Parts: sequence; structure tokens; C-alpha cells
Amino acid sequence: MFAALPLLLSLLAGPQPPGVVIDHELASTGRYIGSPSIVKLPDNSFVASHDFFGPASRQSASATTRIFKSSDAGRTWHQVGEVKEQFWSNLFVHKGFVYLLGTNYEYGRIVIRRSPAKGSKAAEDWSEPSYLTAETGYHTAPVPVVTLKGRLYRAFEFHPTGPWGRFEAFVISAKEGADLMSPASWTFTKRLPFPPEQTEGKTWLEGNAVVTPEGKLADVLRVDNIEKAAITYLQGDRLAFQKLVNFPGGAKKFTIRYDRKTKLYWTLSNPALPEYPESSKSPASVRNTLVLMSSPNLEDWTVKKTLLSHPDPEKHAFQYVDWQFDGDDIVAVSRTAFDDEEGGAKRGHDANFMTFHRFENFRK
Repeated sequence: MFAALPLLLSLLAGPQPPGVVIDHELASTGRYIGSPSIVKLPDNSFVASHDFFGPASRQSASATTRIFKSSDAGRTWHQVGEVKEQFWSNLFVHKGFVYLLGTNYEYGRIVIRRSPAKGSKAAEDWSEPSYLTAETGYHTAPVPVVTLKGRLYRAFEFHPTGPWGRFEAFVISAKEGADLMSPASWTFTKRLPFPPEQTEGKTWLEGNAVVTPEGKLADVLRVDNIEKAAITYLQGDRLAFQKLVNFPGGAKKFTIRYDRKTKLYWTLSNPALPEYPESSKSPASVRNTLVLMSSPNLEDWTVKKTLLSHPDPEKHAFQYVDWQFDGDDIVAVSRTAFDDEEGGAKRGHDANFMTFHRFENFRK
């Protein structure tokens, strides 16, 4: 069992970020907390994960992901595992089993693994990695897995060799009843580069597989470096670009989920507010405000409420938030940059905490 004493001592020594601290890593270690993901198990417990990036993380060779669990609705957490060869990954539950799906390292191969246990022991042990690709060059983040017409879908990107930014969007899918650990179960669409005719934005990345109101499969992507999102639709064996839409926080990673009760799509995002000078120059770097947004159609987004905010955008951030519905609430995990006993994060991007948050009665 992993000791909680070092985390407890560090928390007693410094100021606290909002929410519940799941994990804390000092900036001096050269490892930063990335890729937060959360899932709710059938027994109502929560599992969360994050990876490490930064100069001491080995993110480009053999990445590490930590696994945490809460059995009291997120009030307390304990580490239950640590796996190698897992990066940029999301947790999801299928037929009672917990899966991790991402890459094995930065721009590595697509990899999936499963926890062999269900119930109270779920997520405490993990299978060996199953590689869905032989080649490297893949990119993603903790983004949704959705079901449509008997298939599971998830978005990825491929990055050809060369300067950063030439991401090609695609979707992988498998039949609901297939063995998800078998590479043969998965199919890949053709890869779609960012449309060269677009005069706004530089590239796209970190797409969300979403089922549209018409029952189609969309991939909604972050756009660098503008506050917009790109909408693409699955057509046969490829994605087709439709349009860019106004999306506060669209220059940063977001997660979109559909709520059947309100018949709305919801997301938590980081708008680049006009009071910060950096917002006009580099909105992707402004991550110190977290808002709740909704849309009836994936195209028209409305900010409903500011959930978290700090007046300093340079060294404070609530970013890469992954979340789930929990009754009338939203539960979320954040890659959080905040003050600690060493003076806090190196910069907002290089988070030193993973924090848990419950936003109550979000529909109201």
C-alpha cells in the first residue's frame, strides 16, 4: 500500500488549492502532473489517474501513470497503483471493467490496459499493456469514450515527424461485445489534417468523440491558438471538417458530455478573459479560470457559471479538467497549478497538484 504521509506533511506545510488534493508533486522534482482522468465505478466509488511530464519524468521514453481511488464520494483519496508505459490516458468503464486508453509515451504507440478485477478491487491491479499500433507518433489526452449503434468510439491524433503542430485527427472504434484488449477488434478512420484553407487557427488536437443530436458521430477538437473549436463528422471511413465555432476556452483541452435530462451538451473550459494581456496574444496559455458551459447543438455555447478562478494567470491554473455526471452534480479532476511550500508551480502549464472538485446542482 502506498504511504500517504509525505502528501499529508506537504499539505500541512503550505497553502491549499481549492477542492480536495489527490496528489502533489513539488516543482523541484522536475516532474509535473498531467492528464487527469476520472470515472465512476458501478459500486459508486471513483477512480482517478494522472501521468507525469517534465524534464525528470521520462515522458518521451517510458511514461508513468498513477491511479487513485475514493470510496467516500471524493472526500478522501488513496493511491492504489502506478503503471509504466501509460501516458495521455483516460479511464473508462465497459461491462464492469475499468480500462486505461492512451499512448505509452509522448508521441508513442496507442496502448490499452484493463484492470482484471471488478467491485471493490477494481483498478488496484492492471494487465500488461496491449499495443493497438505498431508505429509511433500518436497523440491524445483524457477524452471521452462514447457508444453509438453498438460501437465504442474515441478520438486520437497522429503527428508526423517534423515541427510541432501538424496534427491529423482520426477516430478509433470497436464493437461493444469485442475483446477490447485485442488490436484486431479496433478499426481506425483515415487521418485528417487541419484544413489548409482556414485563415484562423494553426492546428487542432485533443478531440472529443461526441454523438450529435441527429445521431451522428462528431469529433470536436481544440484549436490552437484561438478561442474556437473545430467540428468534424464521421463519414464512412474518414472524418469530414464542417466548421469552426466560437468556444470560450477552445484553445485549451476540454471534455464534452451529453446530459439526457437537459438535452444539452456540457463542458468545463478555460476562457481567456479580456482583463489579462496574455489573452489576446496567447489564449492557450491562460488557464486560471474554469467555467461551466452548455450547448444544445455543439455549435452555440453559453457560459453558465464561473466555477474556479485565481487572479494570477502566470503560475495558477485549473486545466485539462476531466469530469463525470454524478446525479445532480458534476465531479471533476483538475491539473492544478497553485501555491505550495516551495512557492508553487514553475508556471501555470506545469501543474503541481491533481485536485478533485464537486460542483453541486449543475443543472440549476
